[in-house]
Amino acid sequence: MTRIALDAAGGDHAPEVPVAGALEALEALPETCEIVLVGPETSVRAEVERHGPVPKRISVVDAPEVIGMGEKPLAAIRAKRKSSIVVGLSMHKAGEVDAFISSGNTGAMMAAGTLLLGLHAGIERPAIGAALPALPTPVLLLDAGANVDCSARELVGFAHLGSVYARDVLEKPRPAVGLLNIGEEETKGNTIAREARALLAREPALHFIGNVEGSDVLRGDCDVIVCDGFVGNIVLKFYESTGRIFGDVLRQELSETALEVEGMDRVFAFLDYSTYGGAPLLGVRGVAVICHGRSSSRAIANALRVARRSVEHHLSDHIGVELAHPGAVA
Repeated sequence: MTRIALDAAGGDHAPEVPVAGALEALEALPETCEIVLVGPETSVRAEVERHGPVPKRISVVDAPEVIGMGEKPLAAIRAKRKSSIVVGLSMHKAGEVDAFISSGNTGAMMAAGTLLLGLHAGIERPAIGAALPALPTPVLLLDAGANVDCSARELVGFAHLGSVYARDVLEKPRPAVGLLNIGEEETKGNTIAREARALLAREPALHFIGNVEGSDVLRGDCDVIVCDGFVGNIVLKFYESTGRIFGDVLRQELSETALEVEGMDRVFAFLDYSTYGGAPLLGVRGVAVICHGRSSSRAIANALRVARRSVEHHLSDHIGVELAHPGAVA
């Protein structure tokens, strides 16, 4: 039995959206999967019951406190021990659930995940992995915002984290890893980028293909793209805005009839971030998934799918093995 805890108090539209996403996910998840909603019990249970009787595979755990989006992460998790993020991750630490998902305060998720779950040996800071639309399949970008400044050694660690995730969850048997840079040549980039490239080239367990530029991301030549969180978050936000703008242009310029042609729904799904679920917090000892604060019920449902796959493929265990013995789970 797989039990996934979902923050029902996190996000811009809680508890409505998390509850709707959980109910939507139940239709696709196997009978062996249960969802635990974590949040103020009275309001969460009332929202579930608004959709009908509480399904057998959904339960509610009371967490009366909520960490706001603007609160300072460390202070919030220390002061609000009964918040949905702290309660959910504590349940994961105790083995009561197998994963935790939240669309709440990202900084609080990172801080609580690090403090409560701990980090795998060899990892100094966790990284956020974001799946970006690319052809023929999505590419994993990390770090997508957890660490603004990174050392070259940390970028190498991100490459290993991303490679294991790409194998386990994205089903890439031999994921190609690229280092995001301003040019393909070895001499391009700042000091950290040049040093990271040299280190990555000496990692036999990685299928490192060298530097990649921003124009290469959409081409899908890489399965994993490594960068620091400053650059990664800019790329992520740019992607999100580009998809929305392109969709708006299509709706503005094409007639309703044209929008209904075969395949157009797949175009919009390709551009929609909710298709790809949440972003895993990689490096922690467990499965923690971070969702956008504006996540739709569809995005939450897909995040539950990502979490289940991560659990069932023993992602955290494989990351531990990879870091201890690089290439052991390749």
